[in-house]
Amino acid sequence: MDSYGIVLALAGAVLAALLAGIGSAIGVGMGGEAAAGVITEDPSKFSKVLILQLLPGTQGIYGLLIAFITLSQIGVLGGNSDISFAKGLLYFAACLPMAIVGYFSAIRQARASVASIAVVAKKPESFGKAMIFPAMVETYAILALLISILAIIGVSGANV
Repeated sequence: MDSYGIVLALAGAVLAALLAGIGSAIGVGMGGEAAAGVITEDPSKFSKVLILQLLPGTQGIYGLLIAFITLSQIGVLGGNSDISFAKGLLYFAACLPMAIVGYFSAIRQARASVASIAVVAKKPESFGKAMIFPAMVETYAILALLISILAIIGVSGANV
C-alpha cells in the first residue's frame, strides 16, 4: 500500500496546477471578451483593460508553483521519490487549498474584472479604483497559496 504514496502526492500536484489553471483560463477568457468590446469603441483603453483581463491569470501561476514545489519535495524532479501512503495523502491534502481556491477565485476575480472593465469603458480616470475590486479577490488566492506552501513544507519535514 505504501507504493500509492507517490501517486497521491502527484495527484495533489496535478490538481493544484490543473484546477487553478482551468479557473485562470476561464477567467482570462471572460476578461478578454469584455476587454475586446471596450477596445472596439476606444483602442486607447487597451493597456488598462489588458491589466484587468490578466488579473485572473495569477491563480494558474500559483497552482503551477505549488505543483513544482510538491514535485521537488517528493523527489520527482530529482532525489528519492519513495513516499509512504500517509505522507502522499498529506501532500495531496496540502495541495487542495490552492487547487480549490485557485479554481473558484479565478472565476470570481474574472467577474470582478469584467465589472471593472465596464467602469474603465465609461470612466477611464477611475482605473485605479476599478482595479481594487478584482485585487480584493486576489487576496484569497494568495492566502490559499500560502497555506499550501506552508503545508507542503510541513509535510516534507514530518516523520510519517
